[in-house]
Amino acid sequence: MHKYSTLWAEYSKGKQTYAQLAKKYNCSKRTIQRKIDLHKVLIPKKEPRKVIILMDTTYWGRSFGVMLFKDSYTRENLLKYDVKSETNALYLQGVNKLKKRGFEVLAIVCDGRRGLFNLFGDIPIQMCQFHQAVIIRRYITKKPKLPASIELKELIAMMKMTDKESFEGGLELWFIKWKSLLNERTSNPETGKSYYTHKRLRSAYRSLKTNLKWLFTWYDYMELNIPNTTNAIDGHFSDLKNKLRNHNGLSEERKRKFIDEFLKA
Repeated sequence: MHKYSTLWAEYSKGKQTYAQLAKKYNCSKRTIQRKIDLHKVLIPKKEPRKVIILMDTTYWGRSFGVMLFKDSYTRENLLKYDVKSETNALYLQGVNKLKKRGFEVLAIVCDGRRGLFNLFGDIPIQMCQFHQAVIIRRYITKKPKLPASIELKELIAMMKMTDKESFEGGLELWFIKWKSLLNERTSNPETGKSYYTHKRLRSAYRSLKTNLKWLFTWYDYMELNIPNTTNAIDGHFSDLKNKLRNHNGLSEERKRKFIDEFLKA
């Protein structure tokens, strides 16, 4: 039988299941499982340096998630937390822990969690433009029918390809054109009360206006080469989940070990 580390490599990186390894080495699944359990995951030391932190959280079910802090420059995973829920306090704790370890945080890229952007003092914050686009799509749907919503969708599609001034100017022109529509109200004949007719479109616009300050930080600090999305970390999560699908039915402890090996953080 091969050493534990070799078995583990075949299992975790070679996509071999317990059953496939048992057949290969002519032994029981239980024997393979026991030997793989003996392998210890070694996390390499992270050298302090200047970093741009990408941070996000992904979940397996409702009660188990991983919060990851990744360096945009080197693509190295710096720190992870196993979490039950995503909180601003944990994001702040992670950034502070990296700073205490000697990392100089030049900028942070994250999604649009309420209250998160104001926690990090003078560190430049870039909101993930992809997450902003998802928020807008949630309000106006993938295939909007209202002309104002169609135009807003087209503007959002331009966000990743344009500069700050052009996008801000485009949004201002959109608002001027559709201001009366946004302020349109409908009365309830039974109660006599009125409400905004296009409430979801108003919410989409308000989200953009609120987050605009952080959507083009990459443009304000171009010398830092800040990415405008967390796609590098999101793609990493997708790859991890695809690999875990080859090993369905793992206990939470074994799943954590697999994740530790994959992320090395």
